[in-house]
Amino acid sequence: MAKLYEKCIKVGLRMTLPRKIILEVIEDSADHPDVDELYRRAVEKDRSISIATVYRTTKLFEEAGIIERLDIGDGRARYEEAGEHHEHLIDIETGEIIEFQNEELEEMKRQVAKKMGYELVDHRLELFGKKIKS
Repeated sequence: MAKLYEKCIKVGLRMTLPRKIILEVIEDSADHPDVDELYRRAVEKDRSISIATVYRTTKLFEEAGIIERLDIGDGRARYEEAGEHHEHLIDIETGEIIEFQNEELEEMKRQVAKKMGYELVDHRLELFGKKIKS
């Protein structure tokens, strides 16, 4: 939890015990949990944490740039640590989210913006697909 905790302290967030637990749950997540899943995992560590606390805390962490919201089109916001840029491929049949990086794609996005008279300063890309059956 040290990395995200340090980010929270650096941006001036007061770190209560529930916030520390929610932060730990986020940092320990190998997937992209939604608020309900964050709540379920947090309550396993501390039964006094409410769903409202999880909602408030995720909003606070998002506004502080500690976590990022991911919308995969299922109506539920998912969360992940803010940090190194990457893209997502979402399996529309299973909901699995695969993270990937591709420098050719990054260069293509910069070139598209440049051709349109813009300097690319930020972007987000989610690809949706289904596994090819062989």
